[in-house]
Amino acid sequence: MGKLKDRYIRFDWAIKRMLRDKANFAVLEGLLTVLFEDKTQIVEILESEGNQLVETDKFNRVDIKAKNSKGEIILVEVQNTREVYYLERILYGVAKTITEHISLGESYGNIKKVYSISIVYFDLGKGNDYLYHGQNRFIGVHTSDELQISTKQEDAILPKYPREIFPEYYIIRVNEFDKVAKTPLEEWVNYLKTGEIEPDTKTPGLSEAREKLKYYSMTPGERYAYDEHLNAIMIQNDVLSTAKLEGLT
Repeated sequence: MGKLKDRYIRFDWAIKRMLRDKANFAVLEGLLTVLFEDKTQIVEILESEGNQLVETDKFNRVDIKAKNSKGEIILVEVQNTREVYYLERILYGVAKTITEHISLGESYGNIKKVYSISIVYFDLGKGNDYLYHGQNRFIGVHTSDELQISTKQEDAILPKYPREIFPEYYIIRVNEFDKVAKTPLEEWVNYLKTGEIEPDTKTPGLSEAREKLKYYSMTPGERYAYDEHLNAIMIQNDVLSTAKLEGLT
C-alpha cells in the first residue's frame, strides 16, 4: 500500500493539465527557484499557441509560458521524443515570444528577458552533464573583457551587460542523471526522471508536488487518461528505437 501512496504524476502531464492553475504555481516556482538559484514567483500563465491543449498531442511535446514577478518571460518545455532541428526550434520559440510581447510602435526598452528551459527525455548530442546553461556574452577578442553597454534608465545613464537582456537557455538532459540526489537541483532532476519524491524533502516545489501530484488522488477518468499518455510515450519511443536500429543495419 505504501508504494501506491508514493506514486507521483510525471512532470510533463502535470504542466499540461495541472500546473497552469494558480493554486499549483508553487510547484513550478520551486523548480525555477532551484534552477535559477533565486527566489522566483510566477504571476500568470501567458496565452500562446504552445500553451493550447491539443488532445491529439498525447506524448511528444508539452510546454508552458509564464511571467514572473520581474516581468520576465519563462518558457518551460518537455520533449519526450527526438525531433529534427530541435535547437533551431528552441531559438524560434524564443524569438517568437519576444515579438509576441512587444506591441507595434512600442519602445525597444520594453522588451522583456526570456528564459528558455528544455526538459528532454532523449539523447540530445554528446556531453557529460545533465544540465547545460547558455547565455549571450560579448567578450573582447583581444582583451577578453566583457562588453558593457550604456543605457538610460529613469533619467540616468547606467551600464548594462548584454546578458541582462538577451535570452538564457537551460537544457536538462533527464536521462543523463545517474547520481544519488543530494542537492535541491538533483532532487528535482531525480523526480523528472523517476517520478519519485522523498517523503521528508525540503526542496522548493517538491513538498508541494507531493500533495498536488499524487497519482491516487486523481479521478478514475484522469488516471485512465494519464496511463494512456504513458503508454503512448512508451510506444512512440519503441517505434523510434526500432527505426534507429533498422537504419543501422
